[in-house]
Amino acid sequence: MRPEELVQTLMKMQKETEAGKLNWRLEVQTTERNKEKYTVSEDGQTWEIDECYVSYCCNYRGKEFCMITYEMIKKSGDFIHTNNYIFLPPSGVRLFSLHTLLEHSVELNAMLVSQVHVLWEYLTGLAKKESSQVKIQIGEATVHIE
Repeated sequence: MRPEELVQTLMKMQKETEAGKLNWRLEVQTTERNKEKYTVSEDGQTWEIDECYVSYCCNYRGKEFCMITYEMIKKSGDFIHTNNYIFLPPSGVRLFSLHTLLEHSVELNAMLVSQVHVLWEYLTGLAKKESSQVKIQIGEATVHIE
């Protein structure tokens, strides 16, 4: 799917959610709260690494929809660098593994990244209000850099 098509789909899905027609299952795995952090040295700087996967799943227009996002956050002092990926894996592929998901990646642009962020903010806002439309599961992950 082209980025522009996915943006439009996500906007329609959010409108249907606002109308009470969609229920979401979010699964988050993150290293953010891990006490021990993985580090890498690049260009004379040491970077602390965090990773975050989010799976967004729902039944949309009679079909299962699943989108998985991945963000690697590298911090060194006041500097922060991020790498983002968005995947649309086929049914049955729900592993939080870059090696498994890379072949299902979607080309990124600023509009798509922004729309995914808007959807994240909206769905987590519903979850905080204990809406029955959003089930969220958050787990701890470990960094796997090879």
